[in-house]
Parts: sequence; C-alpha cells; structure tokens
Amino acid sequence: MKIAEIYKFLNELSPFENQESWDNSGLIIGSPHDEVSQIYLSLDIDFELLSKVKPNSLIITHHPLIFKGLKSINSSLYPSSLITQMIKKEISLISLHTNYDLSHLNEYVASEILGFKEYEKDEFLLYMDVNFSFEELCDFIKDKFSLQTLRVAKTTNENRIRRLALCTGSGGDLISKVKADAFLSGDFKYHQALEAKMNGLNLIDIGHFETERYFGESLAKYLQNLGVFIIITNSKNPFVYR
Repeated sequence: MKIAEIYKFLNELSPFENQESWDNSGLIIGSPHDEVSQIYLSLDIDFELLSKVKPNSLIITHHPLIFKGLKSINSSLYPSSLITQMIKKEISLISLHTNYDLSHLNEYVASEILGFKEYEKDEFLLYMDVNFSFEELCDFIKDKFSLQTLRVAKTTNENRIRRLALCTGSGGDLISKVKADAFLSGDFKYHQALEAKMNGLNLIDIGHFETERYFGESLAKYLQNLGVFIIITNSKNPFVYR
C-alpha cells in the first residue's frame, strides 16, 4: 500500500491541520509514493524498537522524531542516529501528535483506561464527574494505570473530589484553564504545582509516558481494514523508578 493512501486515511481520521502551531505531525521520513506491507505503531522510536522493524515498513508514532529544523545530520547523536538507520532500511515515518490528542487519545484514555463513558470535552481537557476522597482517587488511578507510586500536589481542602480533569502527555501549561477539583496529567513543573496547590487544584502526575503509551492500541482498531499488517509495539520509558 502506498504511503499516500495511508496518509489520506489518517488525515481523514485525525486532520493534520488541527495540530498545534509548534507541532510537526505528518509525513516526516519517506515519500508519498513509497509502498509498505507492514505498519508499526509506537509512542516513540528508539534503537531497540528500530532493530525489530523490517525494511520497507512504515512506523506511525505519536511523538514526532523531528520537532525543529536540523542544521546537520550527525549519525552518532539522537535524533540523527535514528534517522540515518531508518533511511538505510527504507523505513518511513508518520507522526500523529497534537491533532490525535484532540481527536482520539484523550477520549480513549478516559473511556477505555479509566472507564468513564461520560465526559465533557474542552479542546485538550476532558472533564469527568466523580465522587472520591483524594486518597481514594489516588488508589483508583494507581489501579487503572498499574502504577506503584504517584507524584501529587494536594491542597488543604478536605472536600471530596467531584470534578476530575484529564490531559494526556504534558498538561502543565493548562493549569490556569482547569475548572475542576483535581487534574490528572504528566510532566508538572515545580512552580505549576505551587500555583495549582495555592489555587485549590489537586494535581496527580502519572508521567508523560504513562498517559500516552496507549497510542498504538487506540489507533490500531481504525487501521484494521487497510489490508496492511499492523504491529503494536512501543519504545521504552527513559525514566525508571527506584
């Protein structure tokens, strides 16, 4: 199947024009005229994943391998090292990032991972009505995401959590817009946590990777009828917890 056909399908599913201005979703490596017989779905690309990918394949990632213009290609440094290997193996790359967050990923995590079938959507934020104490909510989140620990910023407000906000990935820049009792996302910074706590917003940081690792499984069901072999895989989380 030609890359152009797959790109057209993805663009109809989650229009690339809806990505944020700073994003770089779309066809990043390869030509629309290239043909592929298998597609790999992953959050990111690393060398371990790339070693398993067969030549003449397409990788569809959530995060773009290239965000800004490269002034040189140094095959010993990331991301040029991966780009070099992909060109040698004739591997193409398409990324679906902020446009897919808006259209599918946030809702998939809310409904399929957290189990909320009813929610309200406000661009990158999803809101759910709940009824938890803060401790109950933390236990619920750890169970749903199979986590042992959470990083939290708890307010002094002892009222129950009635309204939960969610943004997969890194949602710290949205804190001032959140209208909820608790906000679930990843990559919260120190001063963002201080702002939220002082303004009465509980934060639960479950990590960037942990919220977005479901990209492949959320996209796979839409690609089943393309007639191309689909492989759901994932890069490794660069962080480990000790």
